[in-house]
Amino acid sequence: MPHTPFQQHFLWGASTSSYQIEGALHKHSRGDSVWDMAARVEGFIARGETAETACDHVARLDEDLDLMAELGLKAYRFSIAWPRVIPAGVGGVSEEGVAFYERLVDGLLARGIEPLATLFHWDYPTALFQRGGWLSPDSPRWFADYAALIARRFGDRVKWWVTLNEPQCFIGLGHELGQHAPALKLPLDQVLTAAHHALLAHGLAVDAVREHAAPDAKVSLAPIAVVDFPASDEPADIEAARRGTFERCEGQTELGVTRMFNSGWWFEPVVRGAYPESFMEQWGGVRPPIASGDMDIISRPIDFLGMNLYHGRRVRAGADGEPVEVPDRVGAPTTTMGWPITPDAMYWMARFFHERYELPLVVTENGRAVADEIDADGRVRDTQRIAYLDRYLRALGKSIADGADVAGYFAWSLMDNFEWTHGYAQRFGLVHVDFDTQKRTIKDSGRWYASVIQNNGPTASIDAAKADA
Repeated sequence: MPHTPFQQHFLWGASTSSYQIEGALHKHSRGDSVWDMAARVEGFIARGETAETACDHVARLDEDLDLMAELGLKAYRFSIAWPRVIPAGVGGVSEEGVAFYERLVDGLLARGIEPLATLFHWDYPTALFQRGGWLSPDSPRWFADYAALIARRFGDRVKWWVTLNEPQCFIGLGHELGQHAPALKLPLDQVLTAAHHALLAHGLAVDAVREHAAPDAKVSLAPIAVVDFPASDEPADIEAARRGTFERCEGQTELGVTRMFNSGWWFEPVVRGAYPESFMEQWGGVRPPIASGDMDIISRPIDFLGMNLYHGRRVRAGADGEPVEVPDRVGAPTTTMGWPITPDAMYWMARFFHERYELPLVVTENGRAVADEIDADGRVRDTQRIAYLDRYLRALGKSIADGADVAGYFAWSLMDNFEWTHGYAQRFGLVHVDFDTQKRTIKDSGRWYASVIQNNGPTASIDAAKADA
């Protein structure tokens, strides 16, 4: 095997989420979620598409497990649909729903694939939303009870856990901008209330995993890593990028500007036990409703940092050392989502977060959307995706060589899926899905990623990776 900066037991995996692939929305006594609720609003999802079938993963589980084995995955990150296992969010358990995840976990282990379970990837039970959702002071306890159930049922087999996925999205886009479910446009004080309750839910879920899972279980959360990276190697630019990464209190998404789209609000209280005071000053003194003991719960010790990283913002140091964005050149390539391609963000993310928090990192999502097509010979030649993954992985490897502690990398996504408000138009998968027939086809990127896993890192001889991203 060629020399590689990645550790011997590096977690090479791929990620999915329950709502985006499972389908079977009305099977196993599954309850309604806020995304089901939002999808019924005309115009909320592009072309009126729904996740009713999605990738039909519930019905095609064994086929999908075999695909993972064919790709040589060492690990698989999936999410559990809260309303599939507890239809009303609290109370009665659907044993049919639990049994599906039993089959999934056991099938992974039988194929030598490490399961990483995410407890919440946005499919909040509608029944609880109608009782206040994340705004309710009871919401952390509702989530803790759900987490305890899952930890009791699966803690003997699942060693890696993520509590919440991308709170910037389900709080910022879902409760501030109204562009994701549950489609609320709340004033800042209520947004911060929902955010605070979500972080309390995270802390209580950490407790549940500690109590019910195996002693060697590892637990974290997986926010978006909102990263500034320096336009040069000048110390002033590096320091400006570091400041921007942790001190910038609002950010731009493809859907608009939300004050929740940042790194500091989510990582600082979890790792350091306090919200950034400078953020609240910039927000006019509006604060979350912090009760005695709350920050102790939120900052329960975690074992790693889950990081979802797709792109970053290039900055230079301004007159006072503040980060000033350096726009991309005109015509710079983007993904079909319109996201910039910035592999340097991967290097600096790993470096900045390792230096600041001194915890191992796991890249829980990274990938790009491509307008994939199946060629006449049946292949999907997605060279743009290969080039993207190659560049980001090389940047990650460089950060490891320079001292960052990185334990794993999960490509987004295992397969093409239901991409939220975009419906089925955006394809992120290593595996192509024909949504009319549900036929799976491993793309060239999937074959390439299999070679990366086999070699414990990208090699220098991959011609496809030379394609212009």
